[in-house]
Amino acid sequence: MTGKYFVDTNILMYAHDRTAGEKHERARDLVEELWRTRRGVVSTQVLQDLAVNLRRKAGRPLDVRTTREIVADYMTWQVIVNGADSILEALELEQRYQISFWDALIVGAAEAAGAEVLYSEDLSNHQRYGSVEVINPLLASAHKPA
Repeated sequence: MTGKYFVDTNILMYAHDRTAGEKHERARDLVEELWRTRRGVVSTQVLQDLAVNLRRKAGRPLDVRTTREIVADYMTWQVIVNGADSILEALELEQRYQISFWDALIVGAAEAAGAEVLYSEDLSNHQRYGSVEVINPLLASAHKPA
């Protein structure tokens, strides 16, 4: 076990969207724990999605300056860079697991990081993709990093 936890965009969005109610509280608590333990991992795809969605899809969209500060903070986590090989790997994962290309790119990045858990609301809770297990931290039964 590496103790690394990959975080998908939707979880980070909820962590920063104060209008999201209980989802905000759960996501914020998880992200704060990952800051404390320094075991959070993201990818360039997650940071790109976050930069767009904080300004367009948040209940109260953020300005560019605030968005830039948030994204820059997450750049202090381990960041997996999606390169050309990542695209080819995602195509294989998409076919193997019958998931969307974008989800396959996330799974591939989590695997490349050596993360044991991928926190996401988009993929099936407790589904395993190779060595990575998906956990939806927004559910009451979700486990948090140890």
